[in-house]
Amino acid sequence: MSRNVDHLPVTTQISSKRSSSFRRAISSGQRALPRDVLLDQAGLGVYKRFVRYVAYEILPGEMERRWYFYQHRPCPPPIFMAAVTLTQIIAFLCYGVKLNKWVLQTYHPEYMKSPLVYHPGHRAKAWRFLTYMFMHVGLEQLGFNTLLQLMIGVPLEMVHGVLRISFLYLAGVLAGSLAVSVTDMRAPLVGGSGGVYALCSAHLANVVMYIKRWRTPLNPRVTPFPVSTVSSEVGRAVWLRFSPPLPAAGPQPSFMAHLAGAAVGVSMGLTILRSYEENLQDQCGWWVILLCYATFLAFAIFWNVFAYDLLGVQIPHPP
Repeated sequence: MSRNVDHLPVTTQISSKRSSSFRRAISSGQRALPRDVLLDQAGLGVYKRFVRYVAYEILPGEMERRWYFYQHRPCPPPIFMAAVTLTQIIAFLCYGVKLNKWVLQTYHPEYMKSPLVYHPGHRAKAWRFLTYMFMHVGLEQLGFNTLLQLMIGVPLEMVHGVLRISFLYLAGVLAGSLAVSVTDMRAPLVGGSGGVYALCSAHLANVVMYIKRWRTPLNPRVTPFPVSTVSSEVGRAVWLRFSPPLPAAGPQPSFMAHLAGAAVGVSMGLTILRSYEENLQDQCGWWVILLCYATFLAFAIFWNVFAYDLLGVQIPHPP
């Protein structure tokens, strides 16, 4: 959709840009969508007010917001982001009790022995390229990630569905670990920042792209928060990576997953979130970005199989 879509006739707005169900609903005019502004509605319950809030935070145009508000159903709930967040909290609590350490768990010499952590010495265990997202440096990183997942990830999943958001999140996680294995070859990796940054950067990129249409009094409440939080989290990750490690701890976790997740969000996420009713298979740009991502995966896999031995990289002894 173009930026001036709100000024076009309804039939022009929906031409080949929407699914058939959306096109039929809009073509029926006033019978399908009431013409009142959502913010003017009174007497809504708590859940419907939350759905309205989500519509204004995630979707740029009044037409899309009204369509989402009136067709939204509470089932299925946003189970993916809830399940990931709950699993991360449980893993943190379990290792906190086991290690008796809560602030910076990675400073404990036993922490990297977890089968979930990505470690360059264990890169042959392919599941670690994804499962590292359940482990966190400490309470601060866990707090940042879970808060952003609930504030940004849950609304995105409510609007765009579990398949799109889970794919985007996991694509950011996988790109994060592979980017570390290519650019920071001696560093381990923990935390779900790759997926979190993919979601946040995708949402912020959509806000910037449609800023002229994103006229709502609700936006200032949430948009500046991820920007400030993401900035402070990156600074913390860079400081931790280059701070002197404890003798028994080895290199500290890499921050490259943050940058890789952001790159995935701006590229792939911008296409996925451009319109929540638009079919991805009908977008030429989607296939181009997917091909680029697949090329990166193939290169990173080749790199992990051959480059470490060819370059003679002295990786830390795996715990």
